[in-house]
Amino acid sequence: MQWWHAVLLGAVEGVTEFLPVSSTGHLTILEKLLGYRVNDPDVTAFTVIIQIGAVLATLLYLRRDLIRLIAAVLDGLRHSQARHNADWRMAVGVIVGSLPIGIVGFLFSDLIETTLRSLWVVGIALIGWSVVMLYADRTASQNKPESAVTWRDTLAIGLVQCLALVPGVSRSGATMSIGLLRGLDRVTVTRLSFFLSIPALAAASVYQSVSAAPQISSGIGWGPTLLATLVSFVVAYLTVDWLLKFIARHSYSLFIAYRIIAGSLVLALVGTGVVAAT
Repeated sequence: MQWWHAVLLGAVEGVTEFLPVSSTGHLTILEKLLGYRVNDPDVTAFTVIIQIGAVLATLLYLRRDLIRLIAAVLDGLRHSQARHNADWRMAVGVIVGSLPIGIVGFLFSDLIETTLRSLWVVGIALIGWSVVMLYADRTASQNKPESAVTWRDTLAIGLVQCLALVPGVSRSGATMSIGLLRGLDRVTVTRLSFFLSIPALAAASVYQSVSAAPQISSGIGWGPTLLATLVSFVVAYLTVDWLLKFIARHSYSLFIAYRIIAGSLVLALVGTGVVAAT
């Protein structure tokens, strides 16, 4: 992989990881346009590994919140009365909500890394999930703040988040949509999306770094992979800061429109034979 490919892909990962537009979908499209075989083991591993940059950016940006939640867990384990605290409920919710996607991702990893890495799938998923996002954005009551989040909310989000293993659906898009339908406000569900991303993305990145190390070494190379990870870290940090400010004042309409346009363009390119699906 050329260095500028690594920089470009890392920047796209950083921008799209937390926006409800599907980072994997965008990376799959761009990798294909740059001439890579998107279902080759080294390419699929690269796509997952560079997400660790976004995870580290989230850890840095939310470090005070994470320290508070960890402290709440420790207090709750020692003292039963501390389990009535909102931070304890949030921390337990994040743990519970992170389990489904980890289990499903492990069980169906072969399918995710091969069959689903098709631009037909990406295009259809971009458009299809936009309908869910639009419904959630228009009908949500948004009457529950972060202090009211329960493990039932995060479990529901975690179960639906499994659909984000399909490139084009978007993990953050799934989280935000179901969170809104559960009555959470936009800022709360966006922050919850950040929290839920940490275990899922970190586990997937570490697993691929170990299991696909030989493929990375003989294929794309560790130099470009680490460069893309660094770029994704910097860009993701800036994106998290911008997104929270944007969502506080706007709906998801901009992202929904973009998804529909992007998905339609992908399907048109594949349908006319300009770009191969895999």
